[in-house]
Amino acid sequence: MTFFEDFAKVCSTIEHISGSLEITTNVSNFLKEVSDEELPIVTRFIMGHVFPVWSNKELGIGPNLLYSAISRTSSLPVKRIEELIKETGDVGLALEKAILSGKTHLSFFSIDEQLSIKEVYLRFEKISELSGKGSQDAKIKNLQYLFSLARPTEIVYLSRLSIEELRIGVGEGLVRNAIAEAFDVPSELVERGILLTNDPGLVAITAKKEGRSGLLKLGVMINRPLRMMLAQIGPGINETVKEMGLVAVEWKFDGARVQIHKNENDITIYSRKLEDVTSSLPDLAKSIRSNVSAKSVILDGEAVAIGKDNRPKPFQEILRRFRRKYDISTTAIEIPLYLNLFDILYLNGESLIDIPLTGRREKLEEVCDKSIVAKQTITDDTAVIERIYKEALAAGHEGVMLKNPGSSYSPGKRGKNWLKLKPIMETLDLVVIGGEWGEGRRTKFIGSYLLACHDPDTERFLPIGRVATGITDEQLEELTKLFKDLIILENGIHMDFEPKIVFEVAFEEIQKSPNYGSGYALRFPRLVNVRSDKSIEEADSIERIEQLYIGQKGIPKGK
Repeated sequence: MTFFEDFAKVCSTIEHISGSLEITTNVSNFLKEVSDEELPIVTRFIMGHVFPVWSNKELGIGPNLLYSAISRTSSLPVKRIEELIKETGDVGLALEKAILSGKTHLSFFSIDEQLSIKEVYLRFEKISELSGKGSQDAKIKNLQYLFSLARPTEIVYLSRLSIEELRIGVGEGLVRNAIAEAFDVPSELVERGILLTNDPGLVAITAKKEGRSGLLKLGVMINRPLRMMLAQIGPGINETVKEMGLVAVEWKFDGARVQIHKNENDITIYSRKLEDVTSSLPDLAKSIRSNVSAKSVILDGEAVAIGKDNRPKPFQEILRRFRRKYDISTTAIEIPLYLNLFDILYLNGESLIDIPLTGRREKLEEVCDKSIVAKQTITDDTAVIERIYKEALAAGHEGVMLKNPGSSYSPGKRGKNWLKLKPIMETLDLVVIGGEWGEGRRTKFIGSYLLACHDPDTERFLPIGRVATGITDEQLEELTKLFKDLIILENGIHMDFEPKIVFEVAFEEIQKSPNYGSGYALRFPRLVNVRSDKSIEEADSIERIEQLYIGQKGIPKGK
């Protein structure tokens, strides 16, 4: 049995180390020390996750609920706890100080009782199962129980973990290397396993118990969503044909991405964020049952809402369907969704991701009625591609996808095998990490938002600028309500948010800047969309920012 205090000590050590190799070694050593039962849990905990990404389980603990639990444990008022957060600038450190100042050392800690990693996980699992009337109070009591047994170092990381924001700079890339180092397996196989299963914990225990051979056996599984393959901005039709030769051309639909798992008559629909949205989309589930003959299958596609004018409805209208929990049948009539499937990843027990797109397409057409399959044309004729592009735009969609017919399906990867061509200005998907109260008529609202790009290796979010334009009066009120519950630190007009929300932002130019942690700044940023369908891990990376900066006209490579 491993105590949570041991985990906290490792986190504390890592937090004060800057070198990734040294951090990797510390994580690797700890993974080797824990039991088989604890290993999957620790692998998630060290990344700031309590449950697997694909799981439906959610803690549902926000800053306010956390502060209430600390208030009860320490006997300090919530207002004093908020003051301590402002003083320290860190939730974990502030809450440690609150508890220690609210109770004497002897009355607070039990010498005989000590939290184990398993006990913390099981308590979190219990919290995730609470819902309905009285659930908030029950969650507070469960947190209070954990904090009542926690020692000083544990409090810092227990409080951060409860809102799933560990802040020690350990991301998936580092955990991948740590698993490889701990159990002497190739990091490439570890990465492959994580991409296919979406579960670093499962990959870690497989590497430990079965080694290389076990990792090779990991594959696509029904009801275990895998990350969706992504597209990058294409250089243009002529350049793409010159590079690929034959090109598979499809419309780029103005809709929402879905991954559909069918097992006999059971249908599960996952959003782009890999959330189970089946209950909100009964019409799509019915369509799959009627139009897909396969016994077990995983399909990739786009859900589109078409209005009475036969044009796609706005993206935000589609998201209303995905978020709906009540009056679902009424909303389904108001906003009917239509499937456009363009890929198949698994069929009757066999993974298809390693076969070429042309082979996958054949199988897709074999098992799905053509009414729910997106049209595809394979050609090297630039005039034909141009015609399809114009047809897509005329129909109200975003443009076209240009795919390499010989390419395999690469989960979670954005590369040259899938290119998107659309006429709109470049946009970035960025995480909102802070904000400022407005001035003048905006005094009661959050008037500007601090944006950050994602560093996947460290799981940190690097500031890149603020956005205040493009926000309507209606959005001002809606966004203020949304972000008020995510405030973790407030100082004057400035505030820090729990990173949960992604903004799609247009801009004129990327500039070098010492003012932001990313080293870059956006010139004339403007809010385009709130991307509720995207997870913060899907936000654009610092690598993409650097690529876009270099690719700007007049910027010499390497400068």
